[in-house]
Amino acid sequence: QVQLVESGGGLVQAGASLRLSCAASRSIFSIYAMHWYRQAPGKQRELVAGITSGGSTNYADSVKGRFTISRDSAKNTVYLQMGSLKPEDTAVYYCRAVTSDSVNWGQGTQVTVSS
Repeated sequence: QVQLVESGGGLVQAGASLRLSCAASRSIFSIYAMHWYRQAPGKQRELVAGITSGGSTNYADSVKGRFTISRDSAKNTVYLQMGSLKPEDTAVYYCRAVTSDSVNWGQGTQVTVSS
């Protein structure tokens, strides 16, 4: 099991930047992959970005070139740097960690982008 705590959400205007953090309860190198998902009201949860233990990254087409996922192994933390935010980026953002025997979710952090 991995406990995850997200932070960094908030209310910003369109075009602004925001950085989300996801702190894990154990070394992120022991985790196969970590992802950021988001869920807007009335919509399904969708994958935003992911990073593997080897450092490979992937992004949803809707955020490519605007969002960057990164990690700080010393802090057991994964980040989502979000730029050029749009109102359609408004959602609750969740962190997910996949290990050899579990899939773990954080509690989510709200991001609201006003036009």
